[in-house]
Amino acid sequence: MSRRAKQLDRLLQQQQAERFPSVAAAVVRKGETVWANAVGGADYEAGEDATPGTQYRIGSITKTFTATSIMQLRDAGKLDLDDRLGEHLDDVGDGSPTIRRMLAHISGLQREVGEMFVDLSMPSEEDLRVGFALEPARAHHYSNLAFGLLGRVVAAKSGVPYTQYVDENVIEPLGLERTTWHAAAPRAQGYLVDDYARTVWTEPELDLGGVAAMGQLWSTVEDLVTWATFLARGEAGVLDPKTVEEMWFPQVMYYPDDWVLGWGLGLMLFNEGGTIFGGHGGAMPGHLAGVYVNRKTQIGAAALTNSGSRAEMDGFAIRLAQKAMELWPEPIETWRPEEEPPADVRALLGVWWSEGTQFVFTWENGSLRAKVTGSLPGRAETTFERDGDGFVAAAGRERGERLRVDGEQLVWAGYPFTRAQQPFAAG
Repeated sequence: MSRRAKQLDRLLQQQQAERFPSVAAAVVRKGETVWANAVGGADYEAGEDATPGTQYRIGSITKTFTATSIMQLRDAGKLDLDDRLGEHLDDVGDGSPTIRRMLAHISGLQREVGEMFVDLSMPSEEDLRVGFALEPARAHHYSNLAFGLLGRVVAAKSGVPYTQYVDENVIEPLGLERTTWHAAAPRAQGYLVDDYARTVWTEPELDLGGVAAMGQLWSTVEDLVTWATFLARGEAGVLDPKTVEEMWFPQVMYYPDDWVLGWGLGLMLFNEGGTIFGGHGGAMPGHLAGVYVNRKTQIGAAALTNSGSRAEMDGFAIRLAQKAMELWPEPIETWRPEEEPPADVRALLGVWWSEGTQFVFTWENGSLRAKVTGSLPGRAETTFERDGDGFVAAAGRERGERLRVDGEQLVWAGYPFTRAQQPFAAG
């Protein structure tokens, strides 16, 4: 056993020892599963131990599959994220929320469909009605109802049942053979662990019926780290990388005064010491789940347990990913000279000034770049792409804005850039 595996095994053993029937986990790096293991009992009555191939319920991780389906339909021209729900579902009435707000949990829709978890009577699609708890866009408010309704949108715009669409357009193309809508052996029995005795209660396996899109799926840690890689970079024929990048763009901060958790389009975004992990957690009776990945390193982790309480699988998955980032650090790239830049680019390199501020233009890895001297992190750098007779900011500061040569000066985003520092009046 490798030194790396021993350290990850130790974390897994410590987690399970905190009184969980079983915990399964896996780590992925750049598309390769570099570690997977499981500790504990998957089913005490049957005498079965957990393995990385054991199925658990993944609850609200299902929402990332729903969000992916919505983005596929958007890319296919079937809908727009700023459409109101009522444009696609006839029976929801006026004043319905936008699809974008529903994906980011800022629609204001109430959390559940009635009191489905009080009497455990799962709703049909016909039971789903718009009901607000808050004004739209007032604040983050998590809504299972919103994703149940988004599942109806997927069915309405694709012409096939929601689960069939996800199977055919997401699960099967990615080869997630152990990700299913109902349990497939070997699977973990869900339990509730008694807080005051070394005993457990068996939990029921609920069928969510008309709100399957919010949390019906079962999966394994082996499948989920494949899913983590997809969430980091997309996959040809499933979702374009640029669309995945759009899903990662923060729509709202959970705590406006403490930017530790945000939401993109169907993705939870945790800020752990300046490193962003995107993915989702999940909870169903007797099961808790988490899958998260860092886009820059493409290192991620999945963690599953058959305990419905006391486990925080979101945090454990992120801790595993953080440990993996320590164990598999990014290589330090050897500096090497590059080919001479094109003549029109060479003429732009060096120092330029705008609004009294110094910008340094360079040529790196085949791209024109600009960096603001002394700027705060996150606002300093821009990468340009060619656009006709000029350039366009493709990433970073002033993204989407054009850069063109205008005589002895540059014009970028509507501002002049000159070789020497000078006031506006000089122009």
